[in-house]
Amino acid sequence: MSKRDYYEVLGVQKNASEGDIKSAFRRLARQYHPDVSKEENAEEKFKEINEAYGILSDSQKRAKYDRFGHAGMGDTGGFQDFTGDFGDLFEGLFNSFGFGGMGGRSRNAPRRGRDLQKEVKLEFDEAVFGVEKEIEFSRDEVCNTCNGDGAEPGSKVNTCSTCKGQGEVRQVRQTILGQVVQTTTCPSCNGRGQTIETLCHTCRGNGLERKTIKKKVKIPAGVDKGQQIRLGGEGQPGANGGPRGNLYLVMNVKSHKFFQRQDDDILLNLPINIAQAVLGADIEVPTVDGSEKLKIPAGTQPGKVFTLRARGVPRLQRSGRGDQKIVINVDMPKKLSSEQRELFEKLAETLDTEVRPQERGFMDWVNEVFGG
Repeated sequence: MSKRDYYEVLGVQKNASEGDIKSAFRRLARQYHPDVSKEENAEEKFKEINEAYGILSDSQKRAKYDRFGHAGMGDTGGFQDFTGDFGDLFEGLFNSFGFGGMGGRSRNAPRRGRDLQKEVKLEFDEAVFGVEKEIEFSRDEVCNTCNGDGAEPGSKVNTCSTCKGQGEVRQVRQTILGQVVQTTTCPSCNGRGQTIETLCHTCRGNGLERKTIKKKVKIPAGVDKGQQIRLGGEGQPGANGGPRGNLYLVMNVKSHKFFQRQDDDILLNLPINIAQAVLGADIEVPTVDGSEKLKIPAGTQPGKVFTLRARGVPRLQRSGRGDQKIVINVDMPKKLSSEQRELFEKLAETLDTEVRPQERGFMDWVNEVFGG
């Protein structure tokens, strides 16, 4: 009987990526593994799947197969003859079956604790210049009553007689891949490895109690909305002596009344009156460092951008600061006194009345500067 095409066996196209091939193998191996599958001829199909994966997962063998087909493989067919590394793949595969013994980690091995996340609200100026904040968050701590062993003080803690302190029970099974150890949580101690006569009244035998933690944290200058700060070892406690997880602080920066941030620059939309635009003026403009003088030249047009160097946001983890960009907007009067109207009418008599299309308007300038 002739062999099926390896790509057909795994159900993938000839241009499939390595990830596609691995995913297809995992799916089919779970379906046809003889220890879990009730399919007819499951063992034969499982061997065929392994043989196909052994060739297509090896770039050199795959290239040879693509050129010469099965004829180029010689007599190396069959799972037993493959030299590919199936260790990580089968460890994940058998863990999904509930098996151990394939290089998997013991339930009593040290495990790192989970990471935590905390939102930190900042004012605009606090994000610009940095600030020390007291944060408050909840996490598990070793129970003060039982010191983490889960037993009521004075109660006996014994090694589980069923699992001998391992927290798991194992059954060895013989398969085509050799010995496979099926591992399940010990039913007597629920994975603890110990039995307790009386559970701690504070933590109910968990060994941990929830506590509120207060901590002062320095927020560096230049942080922006959505950025994170990692506090190593401030997360949930690890299991079996494993290290704590981390705490990630997520920045939430409030909007400012006047300023808008664009990377390390600060943008300011500044309205001036028509006289200041026409005649020019020396005005005070707000910055995050305080008021600064700005000279408005005569004839300044709407959309004109002035730059105040190094008045922006300090560059995070770098030297220097961004700039403050000031976009001029001419504020047209909506109501005029009789005297003002008379003056404007006299002015109008001296101005050119020809209307010319404007190539670029004020909003074009604003959109360019503000990234709209």
